[in-house]
Amino acid sequence: MGYPFRSRLEHDATGAIAVVQMKDIDDASLLHVEDAVRVDLPDFNEHHLIRRGDLVFRSRGRTNSVALVSADVGPAVLAAPMLLIRPIEVLPAYLLWYINLPAVQATLAAQAEGTSVRMISKAALEQLVISVPPLETQRRIVEIGQLASQEARITTELMDRRKALIDGILMRKAQDAH
Repeated sequence: MGYPFRSRLEHDATGAIAVVQMKDIDDASLLHVEDAVRVDLPDFNEHHLIRRGDLVFRSRGRTNSVALVSADVGPAVLAAPMLLIRPIEVLPAYLLWYINLPAVQATLAAQAEGTSVRMISKAALEQLVISVPPLETQRRIVEIGQLASQEARITTELMDRRKALIDGILMRKAQDAH
């Protein structure tokens, strides 16, 4: 579970600890700690600190995806209601890929509780059955998944540039017609 702050977070630019909140994960499930609220926490347990290889799970909101802590983020804690996943005997990048799969997201969404703000409980996440192939297979799956994502980004950029080029050509033709 994320750190249970008892009151509203007040940013302290000199604070020693970054507080990762749901807003610090973008739509592409990338973690952005550089803009996180900073605080001083005099009494907290070391187990609340996030570290490279951890996954942070958005338990509330329109998406319940996870983000990978892929670099050393310095002293940082996860704010409740986010959940910390510390992979054991599974590659963090594989678990990231697996949990963010549309079919797994649908399974988690079916477990959501609440009416206005849907929430995935810690218990529901713990009950999630995860297929864990051998490490070499996990590595290959992660590599192919990353290549497919890169291809999708490049294809989208290419389509956008092609449309801009065609629009520019057609605009010149329309202006030349006068």
